[in-house]
Amino acid sequence: MNLMRAKSERLAAPQVPSGWPYRRWSSTLSSMEVLYGLHPVEEAVKAGRRRFDQVLVARERDDLRLERLVALCREAGLHVRQEAREQLTQLAQSPAHQGVVALVHPLDFLSIEDLFEPARPGAARLLLALDGVEDPQNLGALLRVADGAGVDGVLLTERRSAPLSPVAVKASAGAAEHLRIARVVNLVRALEELKRRNLWIIGLDERGQTDYDQFDLTGDCVLVLGREGAGLHDLVRRTCDHLLRIPMSGGVSSLNVSAAGAVVLFEAFRQRRLAARSAEGAVGRTIAAPAPAAASKPKKQKGLGS
Repeated sequence: MNLMRAKSERLAAPQVPSGWPYRRWSSTLSSMEVLYGLHPVEEAVKAGRRRFDQVLVARERDDLRLERLVALCREAGLHVRQEAREQLTQLAQSPAHQGVVALVHPLDFLSIEDLFEPARPGAARLLLALDGVEDPQNLGALLRVADGAGVDGVLLTERRSAPLSPVAVKASAGAAEHLRIARVVNLVRALEELKRRNLWIIGLDERGQTDYDQFDLTGDCVLVLGREGAGLHDLVRRTCDHLLRIPMSGGVSSLNVSAAGAVVLFEAFRQRRLAARSAEGAVGRTIAAPAPAAASKPKKQKGLGS
């Protein structure tokens, strides 16, 4: 069954405001994306998955962090040029660029088939599926958490979800450049296909019957997080094999989706690290254990019937 197009659609080109400095960059921007911020640009260079057009740095900023980034860009053979900070602010459409803006080609998304195999051969698979997360700050925060918690891949929906925009990439601190990310047309069909690939579908829902820290998250599984406020769609919830909840002791009944995702993903990371250490310890004990002594042959006693 073909669940999605071979490659997801590219993000729409950024809107180009009128006036300086856009007149000389308008033709470039029509086919490019804008990355801004020290971490996002640095991680994009390190990951090597983006094709860069040029990197622009503020001529007013002169410090060691920016110098290191410029050296990294030039070592990678990228074109670096200085511009006024005000022009970078207009280009990024944000003052939070930290003195660096990069014009890059859009990042191709993967297909769901690309996520069937684990990123680390032999390890249990852990995927993150987002059911309509619309806030780019939440998306970026979740991608940052997913990278830190060792997630093998992320599933995003093509519609009714935040795009992988410069704001989301900035919020991810560049983690989006390192993750395997696939966009799917129909999340329910994608989850059903992952079930057939022997992954458990685990939804996070405040109506779940099992506390997240009482569930074994060391196997092959997909953690599904829902929309801000509304949570999982009904069809997605019914597709899940298990529903987990985060117990709350205060007056608020639930956490923000990015905070909730961080809690459960790092619980999965904790369980998997503990299981890996236990397995390594068992192997170490087996190797270090002394060989059992060979059974001594009974000595032949003389004088007793000999």
